Amino acid sequence: MPDKVDSVVKAALTNDLLGNIRLREQYFGMKTIHVDVDTAGLKPEGYRLTIDSSVINLIGYDKPGVFHGKQTLLQLLDYAMTEKVSLPCVDIVDWPAFQRRGFMLDVSRDKVPTMESLFTLIDMLARWKINELQLYVEHTFAYSKHPLVWKDASPLTADEIKVLDKYCADRFIDLVPNQNSFGHMENWLKHDEYAYLAECPTDCNTKWGMLNRRSLDPTNPASFQLVKGLYDELLPNFTSQYFNIGCDETVELGNGRSRAECQKEGTGRVYLDFVLKLDKEVQAHGRKTMFWGDIIVSHPELIPELPKNMTALVWGYEGDYPFDKQLPTFKAAGLDFYVCPGTSSWRSLVGKNHNAFENLKNAALEGMKNGAKGYLLTDWGDNGHWQPFPVSYPALVVGSSYAWNYDSTALGKLEFQLNHYLFNDPAGLTAKALLKLGDAYRAAGIPEGNANVFHLLLSRYKWTLQGNYQSKKITIAGLKRTEKEVNDALDILAKARPGVADSATLKAELGLAARLSLHALHLGIARLAAKDMATENIPLAERNALAAELAPLIDAHRKLWMARNRPGGLDDSTAKLQELVDYYGKK
Repeated sequence: MPDKVDSVVKAALTNDLLGNIRLREQYFGMKTIHVDVDTAGLKPEGYRLTIDSSVINLIGYDKPGVFHGKQTLLQLLDYAMTEKVSLPCVDIVDWPAFQRRGFMLDVSRDKVPTMESLFTLIDMLARWKINELQLYVEHTFAYSKHPLVWKDASPLTADEIKVLDKYCADRFIDLVPNQNSFGHMENWLKHDEYAYLAECPTDCNTKWGMLNRRSLDPTNPASFQLVKGLYDELLPNFTSQYFNIGCDETVELGNGRSRAECQKEGTGRVYLDFVLKLDKEVQAHGRKTMFWGDIIVSHPELIPELPKNMTALVWGYEGDYPFDKQLPTFKAAGLDFYVCPGTSSWRSLVGKNHNAFENLKNAALEGMKNGAKGYLLTDWGDNGHWQPFPVSYPALVVGSSYAWNYDSTALGKLEFQLNHYLFNDPAGLTAKALLKLGDAYRAAGIPEGNANVFHLLLSRYKWTLQGNYQSKKITIAGLKRTEKEVNDALDILAKARPGVADSATLKAELGLAARLSLHALHLGIARLAAKDMATENIPLAERNALAAELAPLIDAHRKLWMARNRPGGLDDSTAKLQELVDYYGKK
């Protein structure tokens, strides 16, 4: 039986709800508020909120349940105040479909948010009943023995993590440590001092083409010793019982220094043996291992060997990703597992809403059907992290809703929720502009993929358009249709009146993302008219005009970056755009 809610919690709740006498009198009347904890008729983290003409009763299954009920009541109060209506009489009984409802933010692909940005994010997640946060780390923690790796990255420090950990705990959010430990170690291995640990110190042929210095060599004992040292320093700063060790996309494995061992034992076995060593180290720290499930799912015969204390994070980001095929394998092995969809904002500039919403829905339905323990929404920053964070808001709102309990009507409410609870826009146009931008990519008429048409054109300007299943479908007509959608969204954005503290930054960020998207379209139209559809064959005068269009956008990118993020990574992100400007000037 949970403890009764203490007087401090009750006082804090009351203060949050009532605010001041004027608000209380206007919107609450003289209602009495009762707050307590009782498991009867509820499930963990659930609550019952009853409002009638004289009383507000809030009963939580546990203290998190009380906290979640408070969020609902605050939202009802906010609605009543904004719409100038009475606080509605309701009887709500509610609890989550997923025990763990998480959000993972990539802080290793150039952008490391400021502490203020992270506090704002945590408050937002708490309002939406998220109870887990992960910050994806490759090289952006200030490990005392490895300054070479993080010196230019503006990393998170041990003291900052401890502050964030408490800030999260006060809002019933579990800050789960996250450190990739096998693949995606390129920010370590690119330094010659660490190259001796690389599976492929020079190019090796993988399913992704020629790669080097991305994955650790699991047959080198020093690889394990490196990771062990990272765990020793990282984990004491967190109170969570969980730890995400990553271990995804080890595409070099078996193609370099571990080739002989993989040929002898099997690539899956070599992978699993290293992961099991890492798990034992995690257990030695009193934690439970989480790991990405993409590699082991290709070796289903080995899944039953995974210790039952481990949690598989089954990720997939396409709208039709086969969660239905993969989840039963982990379920049959008796393992805990999460479904891990994505915001689809990376490699997009302005979002890919249609794909995101289908992905989020698919993950929720299959996760509930198969008994997933958690729903972890991921937000990545591949190839320069050019998209501003608000581009992820639509997917974050929808994903948070589905993580609590899937509702087929959620998308129909999204524009109102964004305008009302995020943007405070009396004109109702901020969300309309954002959602229109997030759907604009579909007008190009090319297949869905890990990048939309804007990012494809900006990042693959040296590549042939005929070599990629998406880019070979690009047409001038499709680009012009897309250009109209983006310009229409910009017109709407110009009339938007967000009433939040970061309104100016928000509009500037979305405006910049839209203009970068337009630049990509202008480049694409010019390429399609050029010989062999090659950027270098665009007439020099036209390339100079493109360079003149892009240069000030890069300057704006640099300035706006600093509104939410630390300086580390900015030069790397900007360089990817500056390379295009330089290429335009090529004789």
